[in-house]
Amino acid sequence: MHSEFASAGTLRVGLIADTHMPGTIATLWPQVYDAFRGTDLILHAGDLHVADVIDELETLAPTFVCCGNGDLDVQHAKLKDIWCGDIAGVTVGLVHKFPTPSRAAPAKLQKKMQQAFGEHDPQVVIYGHTHFAEVHNVEGRVFINPGSPTLPNNQSTRLGTVGFLSITPTSMNVELLQIVDDGLMPLHSID
Repeated sequence: MHSEFASAGTLRVGLIADTHMPGTIATLWPQVYDAFRGTDLILHAGDLHVADVIDELETLAPTFVCCGNGDLDVQHAKLKDIWCGDIAGVTVGLVHKFPTPSRAAPAKLQKKMQQAFGEHDPQVVIYGHTHFAEVHNVEGRVFINPGSPTLPNNQSTRLGTVGFLSITPTSMNVELLQIVDDGLMPLHSID
């Protein structure tokens, strides 16, 4: 389990998944770079398609990435099958393919969690694959899919979504944001 950020008091984490590059666009939208500049770390929930995305995000903040089903030939030291770490006292798991919590019984979610994370028991699970931005609280556990910045809702290439997870000693906040021409627009948030 990664714990470099375990003892930090307050952290702002950029969330992204399913960039599908360069098949969609050559580089990420400038709005993504602007939004992630100043974050403490970035979590990418897979389907990068090229390792360059990791290096680009690393110029903004330390970046941790899990492998997606489209990353079979991608090689990078930071690319893991799954990632689990302590972030400001909260255990966070990163996996690409995961059941949509609104369509899966809590028992099925728990079974998938054990399959993905083994003995680790993340309080927050960030996943991708569906390209649909959503956040769910199921039995005290938070599940976040930041969607896709380039192929939202599995449609054609267009401005999509990203997310943020803010953790303080007393609270946790999740924001999902729509990328728009002049920045980001709130889509959904929970405290």
